[in-house]
Amino acid sequence: MSEKTSGERLDVTIRDDTEGHRYIVEVDGQRAGMAVYHLRGGRHFFVHTEVDSEYEGKGIGKELVRYALDDVREQGGLVVPICPFFAAFIERHPEYDEIVDQQITERINRPEFNE
Repeated sequence: MSEKTSGERLDVTIRDDTEGHRYIVEVDGQRAGMAVYHLRGGRHFFVHTEVDSEYEGKGIGKELVRYALDDVREQGGLVVPICPFFAAFIERHPEYDEIVDQQITERINRPEFNE
């Protein structure tokens, strides 16, 4: 799973830039956002997601996150959603719970790490 093109009105393409450690989303051939990750021990630690302001509210961020999670699942990997956008998406979509490394996520989310 390396690239996806879809969208009814917008031509959306998403790809994993493995050298840059990020998933990139393009709309009509222009970069529209990214999801940054660190890869450690077979786990994708998603640390930051951004979508350009002109594409906010159009579902581009959700499509980016869904693609990244599906790609990690297909690779047989696990995710640690440090980025609040990823964490919120997974909370609303429990079908991704199986690829979340719950133990590491819970350790990171302990109060002493967030003060």
